[in-house]
Amino acid sequence: MENQLRLYLLIAFILLFQPVYSQIPSAPYSSDTSTTDVHKPGQGINLYKGNFASVKFSFYGQMRYLNQFYDNDTYTFENGNQITLDPRNDLQFQKIMLYFNGFVHTPKFRYLLYVWTSNTSQGLGAQVVVGGNLQYKFNKYLDLGVGITGLPSTRTLHGQFPGWLRTDARPISEEYFRASFTTGIWVQGEIAKNLYYKVMLGNNLSQLGIDAGQLDDGFDTFSGLIYYASENFGQIARFGDFNYSEDPAFKISAAFTRSNETDQSQPGTEAPENSQIRLSDGRTLFSTGTFGENIRVTDAKYEMFSPHFTIKYHGFSLFTEFYMRWISKLEANGPVPFTNFDDNGFQVQASKMLISKTLMLYGYYSKIYGNQGDPYDYGVGLNIYPFKNEVFRINPEIMYVKNSPVGYLSYPLLLGATGNTLMVTAEIRF
Repeated sequence: MENQLRLYLLIAFILLFQPVYSQIPSAPYSSDTSTTDVHKPGQGINLYKGNFASVKFSFYGQMRYLNQFYDNDTYTFENGNQITLDPRNDLQFQKIMLYFNGFVHTPKFRYLLYVWTSNTSQGLGAQVVVGGNLQYKFNKYLDLGVGITGLPSTRTLHGQFPGWLRTDARPISEEYFRASFTTGIWVQGEIAKNLYYKVMLGNNLSQLGIDAGQLDDGFDTFSGLIYYASENFGQIARFGDFNYSEDPAFKISAAFTRSNETDQSQPGTEAPENSQIRLSDGRTLFSTGTFGENIRVTDAKYEMFSPHFTIKYHGFSLFTEFYMRWISKLEANGPVPFTNFDDNGFQVQASKMLISKTLMLYGYYSKIYGNQGDPYDYGVGLNIYPFKNEVFRINPEIMYVKNSPVGYLSYPLLLGATGNTLMVTAEIRF
């Protein structure tokens, strides 16, 4: 089966580079609002708009079928501990998100309020999240925000969710290295023409499911991003080239994130937005027994540098991102084999519109070069747009993973898995 999937992946990437498919005719996309409503994804509807304030409502929903058929029933960590895998074959209304946004007093003073549910994680912490943030735009160079948002550590946290190639799923390399969402304060804006920045100071790497009493008094989680985007790419742009760029469009960025983390400030291993610090064999850094019986790491310093490059042209897109992570200053209640370590990784994603505004083919590969193993994953999938817009899509995908170092209920892979997973998702973004 692994060799078959390698062949499928090779065929998919060959197809991605074949220009003939861009010539397949399709029904014209009309912008005539007299005969059809043209609705942009995430645009929502205006509930109220006045001189003093406005309220807009939008929503996101996702249905997912997941079938995990793996080669292994058990998985053994590098320290000899073993876990049993429990593969899934189920259908879930995976996620619902409700958004309310607008301005108060002046369009410069904006708010975002949301309700976020992960129904695969019923009964767990952060299964339902009510959050939001406030932002004030002084000018194009300075936009100040406070509240809950993603640390801009990797590209999927730059603000374009859910406009990914894969529906709400990251390759294992990004899932392993990235930061997550936390409460903090940030500034962002334009440095020069097409050159942008975002700098954030927050509570920890991932606050969803963490109460205030679990946080230390450092307030020292930092994430900074700088990027250049061509004029036709857009400041925040989705993955893929759905709109068929007539000229090459590209974006290049670099991000650095650091945080002093404690064992108390970590989300649960099954939390919907899990970003536990792990070793590359999948062991969580702060779990009791990772380095020996009754041994528990209590403090560590996380640092990660992540550059990325993406280009779009004539319905084709290519994206790659690299990760360099350093874990240092480990403190524990007993002896540990090392007090610092580093690991690296990368991912590459490519896509091609086979039929204009109707059918996209994509493929991806990612790998981790770690201190306790070198896991990898790859996959191919389709994005089907039956209404010729990005408001609704169907996303079937087949993926293969070798010794997955990440996994939780809302993620399509199990920790320690080797083998294949079929995922079919229907997504609506109104």
